[in-house]
Amino acid sequence: MTADRLYDLLPSVVRRRDAEQGWPLRALVGIVQEQADIVEADIEQLYDDWFIETCQSWVAPYLGDLVGYRVLPGSAEALSGGAQDSDTEAAARLLTAIAGRRDVAHTVGNRRRKGTLALLEDLAEDVAAWPARAVEFRTLLGVTQAVRLYGHDPRADVRRRSRGRTADLRDGDALDRVDGPFDALAHTVDVRRVTAAPGRTPGRYDIPEVGLFVWRLRAYPVTHAPAYCDDRSGAHFTFSILGNSAPLITKPVPEPSRTHIADEGNVPAFIRRRAFADRTAQYYGPGKSLCVYVGGDPVPLNRIVPADLTGWAYRPKDDEVAIDPVLGRIAFSPRHAPEDGVWVDYHYGFSDDVGGGEYIRPLDPRSPKAFYTVGKAPGNDFDGLGAALQQWQTDKTADPAKRDAVIELTDAGDFLENPAIELGFGDRLTIRAAQGTRPVLRIVDWTSNRPDALHVTGPAADDGDCADENPADENSADKKPADKKPADKKPADKNPADKNPADACVPPRLVLDGLLITGRGVQVTGQVGQVVIRHSTLVPGWLLDQLCRPEHAEEPSIKLVDTGACLEIDRSIVGSIVVDVDEVHTEPLAIWVTDSVLDAVGTAVPALSAPDCRPAHAVFNARRTTVFGTVLTSGVGLVENTIVDGDLRVDHRQTGCVRFTWLGPGSRTPHRYHCLPPDPAPGQPQAVVPRFTSAQYGMPGYAQLARSCPEAIRRGADDGSELGVFHDLFQPQREDNLTLRLAESVPAGCDAAVIVVT
Repeated sequence: MTADRLYDLLPSVVRRRDAEQGWPLRALVGIVQEQADIVEADIEQLYDDWFIETCQSWVAPYLGDLVGYRVLPGSAEALSGGAQDSDTEAAARLLTAIAGRRDVAHTVGNRRRKGTLALLEDLAEDVAAWPARAVEFRTLLGVTQAVRLYGHDPRADVRRRSRGRTADLRDGDALDRVDGPFDALAHTVDVRRVTAAPGRTPGRYDIPEVGLFVWRLRAYPVTHAPAYCDDRSGAHFTFSILGNSAPLITKPVPEPSRTHIADEGNVPAFIRRRAFADRTAQYYGPGKSLCVYVGGDPVPLNRIVPADLTGWAYRPKDDEVAIDPVLGRIAFSPRHAPEDGVWVDYHYGFSDDVGGGEYIRPLDPRSPKAFYTVGKAPGNDFDGLGAALQQWQTDKTADPAKRDAVIELTDAGDFLENPAIELGFGDRLTIRAAQGTRPVLRIVDWTSNRPDALHVTGPAADDGDCADENPADENSADKKPADKKPADKKPADKNPADKNPADACVPPRLVLDGLLITGRGVQVTGQVGQVVIRHSTLVPGWLLDQLCRPEHAEEPSIKLVDTGACLEIDRSIVGSIVVDVDEVHTEPLAIWVTDSVLDAVGTAVPALSAPDCRPAHAVFNARRTTVFGTVLTSGVGLVENTIVDGDLRVDHRQTGCVRFTWLGPGSRTPHRYHCLPPDPAPGQPQAVVPRFTSAQYGMPGYAQLARSCPEAIRRGADDGSELGVFHDLFQPQREDNLTLRLAESVPAGCDAAVIVVT
């Protein structure tokens, strides 16, 4: 398809005459061709929509209806609400939760496999994207069996192994798996149904009961990263570079066939000490669930000793290396403590692609004018971030086109430095992690005569004619931040951007993408137009101890000082934010938080405020966010599908909207729409309160709503999903859809239920 394919069909004499008159006919035919291309593309899409593999997301439910595929009750309302016409990622996830493409495609084939346990596991993967193990509780009942059966039936030994058996007190591994998804011991009959109504305690072990154990936490890898050394001993390490103890997760291995029943190696389960001791080779080694490297070489398997390192009481002998997978700790013999450093491979559990991690994330498609790579491996331009920033300053002075630059960190290790980022008018700087890496920027005690932080400095307020322009004007708090437009004002002679007048008065823009920053926070000063933090983690409380408790809970992760910067936080984890600006002569700053966690390490601690716990001179906007702490702000724009586990106190309540949000009882906000909790009856305690699997950063299940969380919060969003940072997982819809499919796939008379493990 060429731009002039219709025009080329005209006779050459007509085209020659058209060229003599300035191509008017060519322009007219070009307009006709543009509309013809649209029609032709639509016809091709209609053909693709005939097949489930190539159809659009909104077509999947309608194709499913042709083969008797039933969608969730109430999903027709979601489809008619415009989700099928939206191209957003959230709409695509909602459609996947309502009618997954794989689930629709396998509908006919799954009907032929009804009544098999392997089918239930496949349904969990197709419908909810959850690894699962199906268990028929009838086989775990303690029953009396005929003695002569085992003497004559050749299948008796197989039946004996597949059924529950009497506990062997010497089999520690079997005892460790009691009441879990891999239980193998016999149980007495439990007459309660596994599908008990809400408010009733469900049972398990009965003839008609079937359970589908699912794992919602994903296994996220950390590859060849430095371990954290306890300086007091020199022989004690943690897998986490932050120094906290956290359980390790199994790297799931694909099942060999569709008829295979999942075991511990096929699901992202927590690694048990007993399982690691009995099957060390299954978990340890390069490319497996975990591995330890000393001096660049992996520690041999014969030197690995599974141990309980609680309190660091266990002392390895000689050249042994003790590993505790439950606490994520490593211990060497004091006489054989490594001097060349320790690196580790491991997997940790988390709910979604939020914060710094090695997962694949979308990158800016623009091609920068300047590109620098930073890492210790050969082939990189620099081995430190500071050197790359200095080179960028030199390059952009010589060539103003290189003001648009990207600095990419290619190592998964830590960068122990304290760079200062200086920005000028027209600068667009992105500091990002390479795909598949999680670099750690450690900023710890570099100077003694001033506070340490990652300083981001914009041009001063008196830099030429641009000083008369307020950078906040281009980042109005009433609208979502966007790329800046060139100013019409003529730049001053002393501005280095004179060589590129279009960028002379455009406030600079900084993007931090895919980083983990610990030790200190980020401080922004000067005329900075926009600061974007995406897919990054600014450790709440700066540092963690071994129990995941913050060491500086009162310190902010982001501090905005005398700046008009618009702050945008997307799919990130950050600590508290402090805004210290002139409230008399400047407009309120715009702060946007989307799909993120704002953690002040306490519900009564300000998550957003000015110094001395005063309201921040800012307009706060939050969508699909979980806030641990109190938000003190002068105004809000839009707060929706959010949990504020504290209070939201707004000075100016005449503007803004708060909708589908859980708020603390002491909140003062503008107009509320469908917010929680409802006002309790006089003298009655508040019943609708959020409950989390963990509220401590560094622990699995951080910011995840617990199973005991009230349904009003788990389904309190405007589209029926959960409130908070993991809204876009649409887990309530996935669970409902999976429950519906289970009822269709188990034999008549059986009760099947989804049992959440993580």
